[in-house]
Amino acid sequence: MQHSAVPELAHTHTRPIHWVATATAVAGVVALSSLLQPRPATAAQTAGSPARPAAAPATTGVDFPLQCGPVTALVVKKATGDLDGDGAPETVAVVHCDAPMGTPPDGVYVLTHGADDTHARVVATLVDPKARNTVTGLRVTDGAVLATLLGYSTADVPSCCPDVKDSARWQWKDHKFVRTTPAGARNV
Repeated sequence: MQHSAVPELAHTHTRPIHWVATATAVAGVVALSSLLQPRPATAAQTAGSPARPAAAPATTGVDFPLQCGPVTALVVKKATGDLDGDGAPETVAVVHCDAPMGTPPDGVYVLTHGADDTHARVVATLVDPKARNTVTGLRVTDGAVLATLLGYSTADVPSCCPDVKDSARWQWKDHKFVRTTPAGARNV
């Protein structure tokens, strides 16, 4: 069997220009890869769950379920913390009508980010203003809302003079806030 001679092809011999071209191409790839770095790693999200904002929801522009007539709703206290264990903070707001006289009753509301993550929305009412309570203390600790409430023993007690002091604690459990009272109600 006879082998036929293959003619020598010019492009099969390496010359210095080939090495320069290869070195230039490799340097270009290295330079480009240093500019096109992946974003930093973040915590893995479960399938279908959107990334949650790191900042607590603001109270500005929130439509609180409070009937104030001609006056506006006024946020008088707020606290933030992760109440439902999803890694994103919620805001708890104490709100009452900005009445020119007297002591209007407070409402306590839990806010979370809305679907658009720009506006907050009320997801729970912890204290309804109809209960005629005034909130004197509010904080979020270990995923629980703690509040000190001043109230009335009967409907006959004048609004100026609450006669009952109560401590309340709300914890997220079974997809709702459950209220417990750490200390018994005391007369003021």
